[in-house]
Amino acid sequence: MKAVVAWIVTIQLLGAVAQAADDGSQPLFDGKTLNGWKQINGSASYEVIDGEIVGTTRTGTPNSFLATEKTYDDFVLEFEVKQTVGPTNSGVQFRSQSKPDVMQGRVHGPQFDIDPSDRQWTGGIYDEAMSGWWYPGTLNPQPGLYKMDQWNQVRIEAIGPSMRTWVNGVLTAYVLDSTYKEGLIALQVHSIEKPEEAGRKIHWRNIRINEHAVRSAAEASIFVRNNLPNDLSEVERKQGWSLLWDGQSSAGWKSAKGGAFPTQGWRLKNGEMVVTGGGGGDIVTEQTFDAFELQLEFQLTPGANSAIKYLVGDDPQAVGLEYQLLDDDRHPDAKQGRDGNRTLASLYDIQPRAALMTNLGIAPKVGKWQHARIVARKDGTVEHWLNGVRVLKYTRGSQDFRQRVAASKFKDVPQFGELERGHILLQDHGDEVRFRSIKIKTL
Repeated sequence: MKAVVAWIVTIQLLGAVAQAADDGSQPLFDGKTLNGWKQINGSASYEVIDGEIVGTTRTGTPNSFLATEKTYDDFVLEFEVKQTVGPTNSGVQFRSQSKPDVMQGRVHGPQFDIDPSDRQWTGGIYDEAMSGWWYPGTLNPQPGLYKMDQWNQVRIEAIGPSMRTWVNGVLTAYVLDSTYKEGLIALQVHSIEKPEEAGRKIHWRNIRINEHAVRSAAEASIFVRNNLPNDLSEVERKQGWSLLWDGQSSAGWKSAKGGAFPTQGWRLKNGEMVVTGGGGGDIVTEQTFDAFELQLEFQLTPGANSAIKYLVGDDPQAVGLEYQLLDDDRHPDAKQGRDGNRTLASLYDIQPRAALMTNLGIAPKVGKWQHARIVARKDGTVEHWLNGVRVLKYTRGSQDFRQRVAASKFKDVPQFGELERGHILLQDHGDEVRFRSIKIKTL
């Protein structure tokens, strides 16, 4: 039996050498030892068994990481991963850091998530121990793609600010972010909460890297989470996105009262469009839109109230459907209305958003940039998204919608919310709120 195992390991190593000769990739794991790797944080075990690195969960320890001794900047990383004993969260860090002066050496940075739980977010990208989810699985659901008890093929491409992941040949996440330009690669064994979760195993093999790979052609099939302020990438242009604000001037925007862009109450500086609370009034796009997808980043100050309105008519009151922007914990409006229909990301005074996830990077946080997305389709269906998660869906003109409007403050507005076209509006409610990366795509 030992001779057979040795033969299998030899064949795997020869395959890795052939791969390196074909495309320039090099093995990170020799199939026999942990040479070139070091354990950082935690005390979960890592050992080499039958040509695999096997990590095993252990009670009483934080997240554990087996990290490369070398750091990497631009690369394509490929490996196989399998879990055999009970589902347990795991991941692979890339371009990650461990510095004594930052959280006492706690590993942090981008992570390819391995998640065999019911939510199935494998392939998502998570900023470990820092800002949290950049690309949760909700942005590109792939149910059943990752297989328990089977080897799964993974590809991570990190070239410049572009980070993309594939699971079993399927593109799963696409992020543009310049926070981390180089760093460690590390295999994570996640901490566990229950004693019965001890002994669960994660297997890795055929780990190889190509530091001279050319970025593959831009994919136009999935949502791109672009964290670069006011940037429009090649793939976003291919998907039909355009900047609704150029990041500098007031071009394309005007006062909602019909005049030029306000001379007070709004500040355009440092790539931010800021309503200062100085009485400038609402602003609207000069263009009108019917079916569209809108996204932007916003940052609330403590206690702030504002809104993104859409399908806004030309009437002096600038009536339109409203994606509420609110500090729910501090502003009293959150407790008014009906059933929470004035809370953050709700359809203001008409329909409440769903309960929010509490995950880091998804749960709202005042004083930090958050991501809003509105999808309004030709068939009347509308979605509100917050930080990568859909929190509300409704259909304009439906019986349910009209019943909700009849019970709202808009009950006396004829055919409220049923305009075929309208402006996009940013509201001045007397509080300071920041906006950037405002983009739109017609549908």
